[in-house]
Amino acid sequence: MGLKEEKKETCGTICLKYLLFSFNFLFWLAGGAVMAVGIWTIVEKSDYISLLSSKIYAVSAYILIVAGVIVMVTGVLGCCATFKEQRRLLRVYFVLLLCVFLLEILAGVLAYIYYQQLNEELKENLRETMVQKYHQPEQEHVTKAVDKLQQEFKCCGSNNSSDWAESVWIRFGNAEQRVVPDSCCKSPVIQFCGQRDHPSNIYKVEGGCISKLGNFILNHLQIIGAVGVGIACVQIFGMCFTCCLYRSLKAEPY
Repeated sequence: MGLKEEKKETCGTICLKYLLFSFNFLFWLAGGAVMAVGIWTIVEKSDYISLLSSKIYAVSAYILIVAGVIVMVTGVLGCCATFKEQRRLLRVYFVLLLCVFLLEILAGVLAYIYYQQLNEELKENLRETMVQKYHQPEQEHVTKAVDKLQQEFKCCGSNNSSDWAESVWIRFGNAEQRVVPDSCCKSPVIQFCGQRDHPSNIYKVEGGCISKLGNFILNHLQIIGAVGVGIACVQIFGMCFTCCLYRSLKAEPY
């Protein structure tokens, strides 16, 4: 009878080992995906981040990068802990899983909070940033971001093209008779095309760049939040498998 029970325990342990190994492999791949989303946000969309007064958007991305790195390291550690059957390693693995779980929940919560306040922030700050900092000394990053924004989203001005009439760059005569930046033009390769603000020449979009940038960031925040919370939910299974395997192993002698 005792032999049968020992055999059952052995089979159960083996099943748990392979389940945890499979989980760790998928978890390692997921870590790469999480890190990729964070890096993509920082590298590809860094210009737009400079137009936002709040740092929550960037912080959420950095949290995902850190979480992704820890996930990949944790996945390797989990495989070692599983096959060596060491309770100490399993304890370390469980703690790392818990840390990553909390980081990803934090990224998801930050993304959700920022999602709620984004529209107000854009209304309050984007117009001010565009009219006060465009083509101003030591504000080249803002100029580059605004030009990229207007060209990529085919918009002109924060609310509409008339916002540029209040621009410091235009009011103080540094625009060479332009009434809008050349990046507002449908054909920006034509030099001084910003001297004409006729709809046939420049983009006239309802809601201006605020609505375009707002929709873009909202969609991206949904991705950040979904990735963070989704991976965190999957980790719950990993923590359950780890607890079961930990209990099935005999305590190590100290």
